[in-house]
Amino acid sequence: MAPDQKTFVFSEVSKHNKTLDCWVIISGKVFDVTPFMEDHPGGSEVLLAATGKDATNDFEDVGHSEEARDLMDKYYIGKIDKSTVPAKRQYVLSENQNYSSNKSGFIVKILQFLVPFMILGLGFAVRAYTKEKSD
Repeated sequence: MAPDQKTFVFSEVSKHNKTLDCWVIISGKVFDVTPFMEDHPGGSEVLLAATGKDATNDFEDVGHSEEARDLMDKYYIGKIDKSTVPAKRQYVLSENQNYSSNKSGFIVKILQFLVPFMILGLGFAVRAYTKEKSD
């Protein structure tokens, strides 16, 4: 950690919420985890979900190893001005997110639910048809 720590405000840190530019706040410290996105064992989605808020509880709830905690020093860029962190999370859409991507995500979830039933129904239809033909 650098002896002359830079202090960031929340609004500045929360702008870094993309795969190629990702900062997180943990235990009053700011980390630029962009270089770690591909290597994170939980995937980049976990780190992206930690943006735009104080992710201390998320980090602690997972139970990271001492090795993971030591690795954090590599990504430390400064501290957060705690008075600028909102009590509740503010959801901010990044530049590459919009209504249509959220809508398509919903459609994918619906299809993931419906496709197995459609396949099962097709199986029953084929079974009934072949049974009818054999009688």
